[in-house]
Amino acid sequence: MNVKERYESAKEIYAAIGVDTDKAVETLENIAISMHCWQGDDVTGFDQKGPLTGGIQTTGNYPGKARTPEELMADIDKVFSLVPGKHKLNLHASYAIFEDGEFADRDKIEPKHFKKWVDFAKEKGIGLDFNPTFFSHSKVVDGLTLSSPIDEVRNFWIEHGKACIRISQYFAEELGIPCAMNIWIPDGYKDIPADRLGPRARFKDSLDQILSIPYDKSKVLVCLESKVFGIGLESYTVGSSEFTVNYAANNGIISLMDNGHYHPTEMVSDKISSMLLFNDKIALHVTRPVRWDSDHVVLFDDETREIAKEIVRNDAIDRVLLALDFFDASINRISAWTVGMRNMQKALLYALVSPNKRFKELQDTNQFTELMAMQEEMKTYPFGDVWDYFCEKNNVPVKGDWFREVMKYEEEVLSKRA
Repeated sequence: MNVKERYESAKEIYAAIGVDTDKAVETLENIAISMHCWQGDDVTGFDQKGPLTGGIQTTGNYPGKARTPEELMADIDKVFSLVPGKHKLNLHASYAIFEDGEFADRDKIEPKHFKKWVDFAKEKGIGLDFNPTFFSHSKVVDGLTLSSPIDEVRNFWIEHGKACIRISQYFAEELGIPCAMNIWIPDGYKDIPADRLGPRARFKDSLDQILSIPYDKSKVLVCLESKVFGIGLESYTVGSSEFTVNYAANNGIISLMDNGHYHPTEMVSDKISSMLLFNDKIALHVTRPVRWDSDHVVLFDDETREIAKEIVRNDAIDRVLLALDFFDASINRISAWTVGMRNMQKALLYALVSPNKRFKELQDTNQFTELMAMQEEMKTYPFGDVWDYFCEKNNVPVKGDWFREVMKYEEEVLSKRA
């Protein structure tokens, strides 16, 4: 049977348990995932030549990483040709593009330094998200930025945050799509601090100043991301979960959860329902932590599926800003991107073709034997046939055919990069 015939057979099987696969496919076509630009060049960016600092580290030296904006855009375009649907691109401020010898430090960057990215987004018909870059810079002093006790340092990063809000609004106005602007800082201490309150008080004041500038909150969706610890910051993180969740709730911005930014026994999938009860919107960075926040390529694994289930089961597709965050320099970067994006979509589709209403009824009526049995049976339903149809319907390669495209691109393009 061909893809369409297999899909029609799967459609009947799912219909017998009350699942409309046509509706699931249509719903997934309208879910935009924000793909992170930094997988393509190992988080290097274009505004500085130094090493990564601030708890950011990539491992591996697979050949062919993007070295210029043009190469990075070409690589991103290739990935989008292999991933079904229309998505967004997530930029860091360090990806500013300077021309004719011009340079602006991070406290002085302007919308014009991102015009080429806007032109690229317009050409591809996608939206842009944004992140201030509070790492890999000489003004990260003693591991601190917005919480620094040095006024000059803190003021520099406050101005950077304000500049990024202005750039985010430029993206939204140019593209007609709201821009999620996520704030994450690496600030913390390696050993037990003498003062836990002071750095957080300074961080709070810095955020207050950044958010004091006028901006359109319907166009710029400011998010605040927490972290449990980082390399060299093992004992104390200024932007902890408690800090960021409370600050966001009290200041009308969005909490962002990265599932690598918690204790290994904490699951973001379990946090989503609680956050949705008290927030109109939440944001996610989906990654794959291996023992710690090591930003591995997203797989079609248990936690990714559970995250997707919580989004779908709680009718929160329009309330969750969904982005990926990983960087792996040990494998082909185009493949890493493609695997991660397609797996996030697979997880969402898996949730969409589950009989969620029936599952809830069984739980609410204490029919746990049937609930377990049915959940287990679903694991061998013909989900793959629905996924293949979704790919074919969206004119992207089916099954592993995309990998041949990646290998061809490596041979023709990536292998020629010194």
